[in-house]
Amino acid sequence: MKNPCLQERYAPHNACFGCGPANEKGLRIRSFAQGERVVADWQPEPYHEAFPGVLNGGIIGSLLDCHMNWTAAWHLMQSQDLEKPPCTVTMEYAVKLRRPTPSDGPLHLEAWVTDTDERGIVSVEAELAAGGEVCDRATGKFVAVKPGHPAYHRW
Repeated sequence: MKNPCLQERYAPHNACFGCGPANEKGLRIRSFAQGERVVADWQPEPYHEAFPGVLNGGIIGSLLDCHMNWTAAWHLMQSQDLEKPPCTVTMEYAVKLRRPTPSDGPLHLEAWVTDTDERGIVSVEAELAAGGEVCDRATGKFVAVKPGHPAYHRW
């Protein structure tokens, strides 16, 4: 596979709706580490719309949530010198829909870590842009799960 994204490289069997390569009906975002940021480009389809020409808010939330989650996992992997990213889950996230997000062209996601606390909780910020204009912003907190959690080893 040429230039695999984080999801394809580390979680090829993941069935998550937003980021799982194994979910045929999912969004299948493809996140790539670029220095201190994680980026992704994604193309909406008409069935992702809230109304003609505008992306559904729930889809926007899923894109930002999954992309920030992978940003946190990548950060923990790099900062702890791990061979693969730990399985992380969302503790909380918030999305600000700043303007209608068009669905007629590619969208660009960018996320970056703003903090990691003593408990290993990773804070992330992200933006979703269309045509070079930021449409949506998000913040979130993510944590690696331990044995016994339903998401442990899901990747």
